[in-house]
Parts: sequence; C-alpha cells; structure tokens
Amino acid sequence: MSIIDELFGKPKALVAMAHLPALPGFPLYDEAKGMTGIIDAVAADVDILRSSGLDGILFCNENDRPYSTNATHEGVAAMTRVVTEVSKELDIPFGVDVLWDPCAAIAIAHATGASFVREVFTGVYAGEFGLWNTDANAALKLRRSIGATNIKCFFNITAEFAAPIAPREIGRVAHSAVFSSLADGILVGGSATGVAANLKDVETVKDAIPTTPVFVNTGVRASTVADVLTAADGALVGSSLKRDGDTWNAVDPDRVAEFVKAATGDLWQPRR
Repeated sequence: MSIIDELFGKPKALVAMAHLPALPGFPLYDEAKGMTGIIDAVAADVDILRSSGLDGILFCNENDRPYSTNATHEGVAAMTRVVTEVSKELDIPFGVDVLWDPCAAIAIAHATGASFVREVFTGVYAGEFGLWNTDANAALKLRRSIGATNIKCFFNITAEFAAPIAPREIGRVAHSAVFSSLADGILVGGSATGVAANLKDVETVKDAIPTTPVFVNTGVRASTVADVLTAADGALVGSSLKRDGDTWNAVDPDRVAEFVKAATGDLWQPRR
C-alpha cells in the first residue's frame, strides 16, 4: 500500500491549507482578537473545507511574518492550541507545518494527533530571512525519540523565498532526499506562496523517485488542477481557495466548489 493510500484511502489526494493568522509574539498578531480570534478564523475555514470533498487539511502558521527558521516557544504553544481546538471534529486526515522548523512541526503533530507534516528538511539556502541550514537528521531523530514514527514527513525540495547555495538537478535532489534523508514524500513548488510549480520539474522528480509520492506544493488552481494530477500524486492547495485568490483572505466556498468540480475526473474523485 502506498503512503497516499495509507493516509487518504485513495491513490491521489488533494489537501487544503488552513492558514493561521499571526500568532502571539509575531508582528502581525491581532491582540484585540487574541487567541479566540485565531481559533474562530481557522475553524470557519476548516468548516468549509472539511465538507468540500477534499482529502485532508494542512494547518500552517502562514502569517507569522517575517519568517524565521526557528519556531518560538509562544508560537509552538499557540499553534498547538489552535490545531487541538479546530481538529476536534475533523473526520479527515490533517497535518502540521511550522515555517520553517520541521522539529516544531513534528512535535505539534505528535501532540495533536496529526498524520503528516510538511517542511523543508534538506539543503542550505539563502533568502530574505538570511542563511538557512537544515538538519533532517535531527528532525527524524526527534520523530523517533518521541514515538512519532507514524507521522509521515513530506519534504519540500523547492524552498519558497530562498535559493539553494549549491543547486543540483532537481531529480538528483529528490532521489537524495528519499535515499539518504528518508523522505516519506516529496513536494515540488514555485518560488513563493501561490506561485505555480513547473510541471516539467514535477515530472522529472516523479521519474527519479517513481515509488515515492510527489505532490505539487504551491500555485494549484481550478484551471490547472487536472494537469497537476496528471503529473503528480496530489497537491496542496491554499491561496486559490481564498476570497479573490488572496492568501490572507478567508476561504471562499464558491472557489472551493469550483476547484473540486475542476478536479473531478478519472484521476481524482471527491471524498464521500
């Protein structure tokens, strides 16, 4: 059984993003609304997404800008509370992503009962938040040490807002991430949130690791989802499901319905 079948009960999956407003301690945190405001906003989005027919939810602290490569104590505590509160009634698989700290993502996922995490686990990059050195060894050792080996780790090998210090052909990067760093799945995206991935890159990665799930990580829209599902084993979708296609807006039920309708076909059927 493939990891996609194991997680979602089908060969290809579409996972919706649940973007958290800025958490306590971050510049854009809304002190007036507080934690209650964050929980209410995420719960409203998830309520739409859970009944849409999409296969899973990925909680992400997307608005904790400016981004950092190390999670904060207050951020981890707050995100754990949000995911715990909002996931209580979820009847579909969910995951956790903490930008840009895979150890924090694994810890929150284990505490909240999540099934998978997404993060950049491998490589060295330069970007708006400075030099960024990763450590897959530490992340997977943590997963083992806390008894969380059931949590699947999806490695994003095309980091947004940054460029690799020592770029290599993307198929080789993907093969190495699976062979030497034990990735459960690989994600390929564009240069930033909402930017479409190059589908030729996706096809190259799939050819390099044919037995490992490959997801498109960014920029998937109703107009492109059919092509994405032809090239990949699934996709994460966020910004295009928001009102006016704006990452920072609330989820738009009409856009969600349009996306699901566009995806329906021989390659993917909505969850019943």
